[in-house]
Amino acid sequence: MNKLFRSFGFAFKGLGYAFATQQNFRIHVFAAIIACGLGYFLHISADEWQWVMLCIMLMMVAELLNTAVEALVDLVSPGYNRLAGHVKDIGAAAVLIIAFFSLATGAIIFIPKILLLINAA
Repeated sequence: MNKLFRSFGFAFKGLGYAFATQQNFRIHVFAAIIACGLGYFLHISADEWQWVMLCIMLMMVAELLNTAVEALVDLVSPGYNRLAGHVKDIGAAAVLIIAFFSLATGAIIFIPKILLLINAA
């Protein structure tokens, strides 16, 4: 049981590191809080909540994996290396693709509800 608690500690330590050192991770956390607040305010359905939560999870995981890859690349290739740069760029591209997916999903869910509020006002 002690080993289990230690592994959770390492995971939270990783989250803390990412939050403390990665501006993009902090931006995604802030965006997740906004999305959850907006979902609550607009009374989105359970199905819509699942899509919002999926987007949040994908964004966070992608950002964490990208941070891990970047740290590993910096460890094994501290100087400039063209291939190391490609690895970092590909990781960033993965995050970008998920960000576009999340933005499109959020637009599909939230824009019609916001427009209804505007039209009702």
